[in-house]
Amino acid sequence: MKLTPHVHVVGGGRFGFGISGALDCHVYLLDGGSELALVDPGLGLRGDFDRILDNIRADGHDPARIRKLILTHYHCDHIGAAAEAAARLDVEVVASQFAAPAIRSGDAQASALDVAQAAGFYPADFALPPCRVDRELREGDVVRVGDLALTTYETPGHCEGHLSFHFAGADRVYLLGADLVFWGGRILLQNIHDCHIDRYAASVAKIDALVFDALLPGHLQISLGDGHGHVAAAAAAFRQLAVPPNLT
Repeated sequence: MKLTPHVHVVGGGRFGFGISGALDCHVYLLDGGSELALVDPGLGLRGDFDRILDNIRADGHDPARIRKLILTHYHCDHIGAAAEAAARLDVEVVASQFAAPAIRSGDAQASALDVAQAAGFYPADFALPPCRVDRELREGDVVRVGDLALTTYETPGHCEGHLSFHFAGADRVYLLGADLVFWGGRILLQNIHDCHIDRYAASVAKIDALVFDALLPGHLQISLGDGHGHVAAAAAAFRQLAVPPNLT
């Protein structure tokens, strides 16, 4: 589903557009002209990644042109399909330096898969497949996708190793925010070991200082025009020593 000249949504489940697996996050395809990148390939239950590939083809793109697999953080609804995507596509896999060890090992405790399964969110028999990470990203690193240059921002709070990406297209400036901030200034605090409200507030303040038009979150509504306003609302709540509305 084409959103803009540079961004397609090619996957998403019950908290998105319902075009791939029920537990998939928004799966984005970035079009940089000479090459493509896939962002967060979803949970990866049987057949789900095939649906994502079919969506890419339906949008007029050849999956063989995908050269990068960008992983924003290590929660399984975002990276469960990463190993399958890396095996089936000719891609460089990029992720946070902090998240990389857990992604490479498929660590259920680090990724909070164990507690999410105990809460009934993921199937009890799901195991996170280990996936290689070819490049470990740090604050300020640039990921190039054809004509697009994505600047990396470390944005922990929702979890450790969470990344956001800021980039300019021909039409507008984008913030690929994953699970940092959602429409209406909502955030996603969870009762897991590496969710920290003070780090969350600092990350939101960091991103609030940027200029961008479009907010591309990991779930729910996407804002192509007033994306910064949603981040600004969360930042304002934190500045008042309050907690922004929570997604759950």
